[in-house]
Amino acid sequence: MVRSPSVAAAFAVLLLCLSGLSRGAERLGARECEELGFTGLALCSDCNALAEFVKDQELVDDCRKCCTEDSDDSISKLVYSGAIIEVCMRKLVFYPEVVGFLEEDKDAFPYVESRYAYGSPPKLIMLDDKGEQKETIRIDNWKREHIRQFLTEKVKPAKSET
Repeated sequence: MVRSPSVAAAFAVLLLCLSGLSRGAERLGARECEELGFTGLALCSDCNALAEFVKDQELVDDCRKCCTEDSDDSISKLVYSGAIIEVCMRKLVFYPEVVGFLEEDKDAFPYVESRYAYGSPPKLIMLDDKGEQKETIRIDNWKREHIRQFLTEKVKPAKSET
């Protein structure tokens, strides 16, 4: 009986600590998000779109930890002017879907460039109309058709002024 109150108090303290940790885990800092491959101006609605393309719940959860809540005036979704697919040439063998896209589909996207960087996991680097990096999205587990659909919906190249 004497141990009951102390055990109950210890249990209550543990619950408070765990609830604080779970609240802290809801949002990640910029550095943690960048390490996961989410940087820039990701809107939470983009994470919902990502969930449609990728059936990896952990990846979608990470996206939601790094996104910015959509405002009422953000009805039109954020789009980019170009993209770079960056991957390590030595790791390509582990990503047949990315290889398939690069070999067979990339030519249909003239505003998408491929870049090989040692040690880089497959990722899309989204660019603004000035060619500056705005967001990075890891595509390790994406299917070819998901890459195509995502680029079709999210990249609208700026019209040339000629």
